[in-house]
Amino acid sequence: MTKLALGLMSGTSADGLTVCAVQIRPFRVLFFHNYKYTPQLQQKLLHAYELNAAQLSELNYELGALYAKTVARFLKQFHLSPNDISVIGSHGQTIVHAPNAKIPHTLQLGVPEFMAAKFNVPVVSDFRAKDMALGGQGAPLIPFFDEYIFGQGKPKILLNLGGIANISLVGKKVKTQGFDVGPANSLIDLCAQLLFQKPFDKNGALAAKGTPDKARVKNLLTQPFFKQKPPKSLDKNDFGRAYLARYFGPIINAYDQISTVTYFTAAAIAEQIGRFIPHRYQQEMIVSGGGCYNKTLLAFLHEELPHIKIVSSQDYGIDPQAKEAAAFALFAWLALHRKINHCPLATGAKRACILGKITL
Repeated sequence: MTKLALGLMSGTSADGLTVCAVQIRPFRVLFFHNYKYTPQLQQKLLHAYELNAAQLSELNYELGALYAKTVARFLKQFHLSPNDISVIGSHGQTIVHAPNAKIPHTLQLGVPEFMAAKFNVPVVSDFRAKDMALGGQGAPLIPFFDEYIFGQGKPKILLNLGGIANISLVGKKVKTQGFDVGPANSLIDLCAQLLFQKPFDKNGALAAKGTPDKARVKNLLTQPFFKQKPPKSLDKNDFGRAYLARYFGPIINAYDQISTVTYFTAAAIAEQIGRFIPHRYQQEMIVSGGGCYNKTLLAFLHEELPHIKIVSSQDYGIDPQAKEAAAFALFAWLALHRKINHCPLATGAKRACILGKITL
């Protein structure tokens, strides 16, 4: 059997680790699974920016050991052995992402040496650092993957609905671009947790019971971030608890509040597409990420973008929850073979390069 590449992704929601096994040529997702974190670990990760240096160091090693243990579970679950794997790509857990700070910086935790030692397989990690050293935002990185998979076809918008929403534009004779556009699950999850004591709004059922305050949302879309030209990227806390309290607090009805937040998420995506994507390219949008299962969010997207055909990445053979992990498997394989795995147009970096540090 041709050796496979593994990709690991833990997103801004910090709800679990997705592990994905891909075949590189031709590219195909073979297996994937999402392994849930304990509620205690999730809360630790969501508040990790408050930790001191010693606590961050401890968490870095805790995650590294957990990643190795989880990959071992994955290999056993899908009847694979380390000998079947050529490389592992690990994005790590983003703790802070501040590309616009006085000293731009970003931090992803999860010591890769645990996996390299346990499986005797090269591990590629810390993908954002070199992009930032070249003057880039360090994100989004997924536009390269979108171009690699979809770049030779008709123009397509790729929307990922993780904690933060980001889009790519790719296609034959299209200049690839990509950027963060606003919140995705971050605010919706917070509403579900604070107002309904639920981890997230399953299928958008809670938001479906409310009525969105569209006037409030229209006013929020005049904020500076939405006018800022790409490249641009967000930290999960840019649309976090403080933002929710400041801009959505006075709404009395809980169902109306989560409905308004869900509508805001969709309206921000539509506004950014309208502002930055030429109309001739607004034909088809492929959605991935956990947010694509939120039926109310998808209904709002259809309402705001009636001229665009909206489909799931599943229609193209990539499970919506596997896409980002699959991308880091590809990035790792390319890095190991000294091939470009980077789209500087999306991040603002000075030039294309090979991202990631290789641990042998």
